[in-house]
Amino acid sequence: MTPDHSFEVKSGERFQFGENWSCFLAVVDEDRIREAEATLLQTLDLKSLADKSFLDIGSGRGLFSLAARRLGAKVCSFDYDPASVACTRERKRRYRAGDMDRCIDEGSVLDADYVKGLEQFDIVYSLGVLHHTGTMVKAFANAASALKPGGALSIAIYNDQGVVSRYWNYAKKVFNRWPLSRPFLILLHAPNLLFLRFAVRLVLGRLQLERGMSMWHDMLDWLGGYPFEVAKPEVVLEFFLPRGLELKKLRTCAGRMGCNEYVFR
Repeated sequence: MTPDHSFEVKSGERFQFGENWSCFLAVVDEDRIREAEATLLQTLDLKSLADKSFLDIGSGRGLFSLAARRLGAKVCSFDYDPASVACTRERKRRYRAGDMDRCIDEGSVLDADYVKGLEQFDIVYSLGVLHHTGTMVKAFANAASALKPGGALSIAIYNDQGVVSRYWNYAKKVFNRWPLSRPFLILLHAPNLLFLRFAVRLVLGRLQLERGMSMWHDMLDWLGGYPFEVAKPEVVLEFFLPRGLELKKLRTCAGRMGCNEYVFR
């Protein structure tokens, strides 16, 4: 269990991702689930997850946990945010109620004893989560410890943009620590994060966001996403490669705001 989450939220040290994700429950449909399934198979270069064990660290909305289970994996997922755990459980209730090969728990990847108490997994998956823990390097180590020999570790980590990243760290800290600042920060950033983005996606015919949220909630998720850490690809590689993991895939965000995605084996 993670009794410190509510204290961290109240003290302005953590954003409540789960409250934002709860708005996603109503818009999940079969197309989004199939898209998540295709994304997992493409990312991992697999044709099926049958007979695989799958750990979803920071399950959030529960979409990829559900996708992995439908692809045949035995799935265990956990999240530090109780509201995110509730989202994942509700996803299971709606789509796979009574599924015995599906565990959902509240826990922290920073809790080494908790992670060690889990079995090791063929696939450890953490999409855009480890950089929101507050101690990213420790999260790296604990996530890797849950991996079976020969297994795959798939993570996505915010790209380090130098001064730009430091600005966003400050803005996110203000957003969480001083709630009265939130209307100002929303007004300041909405022209770029909301209106311009909407116009560009309208022109490109890509109004449906890949993460499934509305653009409004996606903006709040970005502004509020704290703790916030970043890393250049070479920093991530310098951590994992000496620990016996081999890089199998790297997809960068081309130096822009966003995540670099890694698959290690």
